[in-house]
Amino acid sequence: MNEILIAVAVGEDGSIAPHAGRASCWLVYVAGNDAEASLAWTLDLTEIGSLHEWHVRGDGNRHPLHYVDVAIAGSAGEGVKRNLLERNTELHTSSETSPLKAVAAYLAGELVDGLPHEEAHCLKTSDQ
Repeated sequence: MNEILIAVAVGEDGSIAPHAGRASCWLVYVAGNDAEASLAWTLDLTEIGSLHEWHVRGDGNRHPLHYVDVAIAGSAGEGVKRNLLERNTELHTSSETSPLKAVAAYLAGELVDGLPHEEAHCLKTSDQ
């Protein structure tokens, strides 16, 4: 395995955010051949820069998450997953609440799927 970048959506409490589209903070980890991951940087998005806003705008512009190989959040819609994949970013959901445990589970091929996408999360305007 080559080095990969894995972004995890996190809420204010540091646990995995329940919805990818409204997450304003993403922890970006780098994982190498030893399958260990370390925090590389934090990506802080404004509301207008959120994944949800990028998706509904549909203007074809790149999003910062296009620079990572994998993104993980509690839930996400199929449309945003598909749109990210067009730029080679896989978006996975997970019921795990710990960012580090989710990254480790992904690297081990054991990431448990998250909850189904709920449209109500898309309509919220507060940070998650």
